[in-house]
Amino acid sequence: MPRKTRESILERSIRANRILSVAVIALIIVNAFMIYSISNLKITQVSSTTTVQAANQTTSTGTLAGINTPLNASELAIINNAPLQYYETAGEKLLNGTLTDEVLVSNAPQVTPLLFNGKPSIVYIGADSCIYCGENRWAMALALAKFGSFSALYKGYSSLGDGDVPTLYWKQYNLTTQSNVSFGSYYSSNYLNFISADYESPITGGFQIQPLSFFLQKSPNATYTSALSFMNSTGKFQGTPFTLWGGALVPGADAVVFGNTTPTGASNLPLSTMSHAQVLSQLKNFNDQFAWGEYAAADVYITYACPAINNTAQVCQLPAIKRLELAVSIGK
Repeated sequence: MPRKTRESILERSIRANRILSVAVIALIIVNAFMIYSISNLKITQVSSTTTVQAANQTTSTGTLAGINTPLNASELAIINNAPLQYYETAGEKLLNGTLTDEVLVSNAPQVTPLLFNGKPSIVYIGADSCIYCGENRWAMALALAKFGSFSALYKGYSSLGDGDVPTLYWKQYNLTTQSNVSFGSYYSSNYLNFISADYESPITGGFQIQPLSFFLQKSPNATYTSALSFMNSTGKFQGTPFTLWGGALVPGADAVVFGNTTPTGASNLPLSTMSHAQVLSQLKNFNDQFAWGEYAAADVYITYACPAINNTAQVCQLPAIKRLELAVSIGK
C-alpha cells in the first residue's frame, strides 16, 4: 500500500479520535449541567412544597387562610381601640351571671411582681398548636391593649388536631419546625412589660409542648432567662397557657369561649368554623355572647394586672373591674 494512503488513513483515524474526544467532553459537560439543574429543581420544588403545605392545609374553614399575615390597620384598631364601655358591659355580665361561655373568676396564686426597667411584667408561655392558647390570645390581646398597644399582630390557628381555631400570633411563626420557640411581640406599654414565649409546634398534627427547661435553653436574653426561670421556680406549670399578670400567677386558661353556643364536645366548636374576619367583626360589633365572653375574659386578666400598677391605668377605674378585684381578693 502506498505511504500516502497509509498516512491518509492514519490522519483520518486521528481526526476521528479527536472528534470523539471532543464529543465525550461535551457529553460530560452536558450531563453535569443536567445533574446540577435537576438538583436545583428538586431543591426549589421541596421549598415550594413546604410553603404550600404550610399555607394551604385543609381545615374546617377550608384552608389556613392568611396564616402568618399581619392584621391590617382597621383590624388592628379593633384590638387597640376597643371602647372601655365594652369592658364595663362584659364585666357586669360576668358578675351577674348572664354569660353563656365559661369565664373563670378565681383567686390566682399571688407572687411578687417581676420588675424590669421599673415596670411589672406580664409573662406568657404557650404553644401555637394549643387550642386554649389560641382561644385565650383574643382575650389576652384585648387586655394588653388597655395598658398599651400593638404595632403588629398576625393571623394564626391552633393545630389541625387540636380544635383548628382562628387565633392571633404575637409574631410570625416558623411553621415547619419542631424545635424552636417564638419569643417577643410588637407590643409597647408605659405600664407593663410583655414577655411572651410560644413553642412552635407543627400545627399539622395535635397539641405539642415542651417542659419549661426547653424554653429556658432557647432564651434569647437575660430578661427572658430571668422571667422563665421564675416561672419554672413556681412549680405551677401544668400546661399552656401559663401566665403571670402582675402579681397573679394563672396556671391555665381563664376562659372557655368558643362561640355563641356552648360546645357539646371537642369536635363541635363554633369558633373553629369562623374566619378571622368574622371573629374581629364580632369583637367590633359587641352584640353577641362570643364577644361578651372574650371581653369578660380580658376583664379577668386586667383585674389580675391592675394592682401591680396601683390601678393607675384608666381601665382599672371601671366599676366592673373594681368589683372583680374584690371578688378575687387581688392585692388583699
